[in-house]
Amino acid sequence: MAYPILFLFFLSLPFSSAKLNLDYYKATCPNFENVVKENVFIKQTAVSATAPGLLRLFFNDCITDGCDASILIASSAYNRYPERDADPNLSLSGDAFDIISKIKNELELVCPGVVSCSDIVAQATRDLVKMVGGPYYKVRLGRKDSKVSDAKRVDVNLPTTKMTMDQIIEKFTTKNFTIKEMVALNGAHTIGFTHCKEFSDRIYPQVDLTMHPKLAAGLRRVCQNYTVDTSMVAFNDMSSPNTFDNAYYKNILKGLGLMTSDYLLSVDPRTRPIVEEYAKDQQAFFVDFAKAMEKVSVLGVKTGNKGEVRNRCDQFNNNIPE
Repeated sequence: MAYPILFLFFLSLPFSSAKLNLDYYKATCPNFENVVKENVFIKQTAVSATAPGLLRLFFNDCITDGCDASILIASSAYNRYPERDADPNLSLSGDAFDIISKIKNELELVCPGVVSCSDIVAQATRDLVKMVGGPYYKVRLGRKDSKVSDAKRVDVNLPTTKMTMDQIIEKFTTKNFTIKEMVALNGAHTIGFTHCKEFSDRIYPQVDLTMHPKLAAGLRRVCQNYTVDTSMVAFNDMSSPNTFDNAYYKNILKGLGLMTSDYLLSVDPRTRPIVEEYAKDQQAFFVDFAKAMEKVSVLGVKTGNKGEVRNRCDQFNNNIPE
């Protein structure tokens, strides 16, 4: 299966933000923000891949069935094929799952049964983006965790990097996201990496001539054994892979993008002017990215009796999906 455009597609789900608010845990778990922030700092300092890993997990969760932590559910005798076992999610970072579990375990000691896993994912993602240099944005809280996790929903709904720009734009605009929001969200590729197998068709057997020749040569060396070692990766942004900045846009204008979709963003007349704007003005990118992330973070959330607050993030409370 082709690599999903992690940040470019969101299901046609309602933006259910009416019951969310910034102070949701002020009375019931006043240390929530500090617990998240402290754990995020420790984890990211130790493992720099945590931020991009959780960003990807967050988006994959939200695009499949809303921001409801359904992606965290592990397989069991009662649910043999949850979202995290779908092909596009098999390469999700173990560190991303680990940080959410650690935060949840600590919160259960001080505020048992209060904080949802989906709120932890949303808050920790924001804190990590800020920690690696990205913009701050508000995260409204009060999400409940899904009682369903089905891998088939992932395969059906994720677009791929092999799509044309027309297809990508159509997927986005029909879900009430603008082209500019799509381009801004794709800027999340300024941190993290991509597995070699996902762009191998651009460097083997022949080099894609739209890719910068020096990048192509380097990737051919780095990825030469990718068919044997499927874990081989390359940084999305070679110049500052651990810093959230606008270098991604500068790079793709020079042919320094890994994926076909990167190239298409840089040349399509509907997206190139936006790419050029963000390449010149990091603050403009940050403002638009922050607004788009706020919009994503309330996509299809469950509130009230439509969800639950899990005791463990990887299990439904009754261990049986509804």
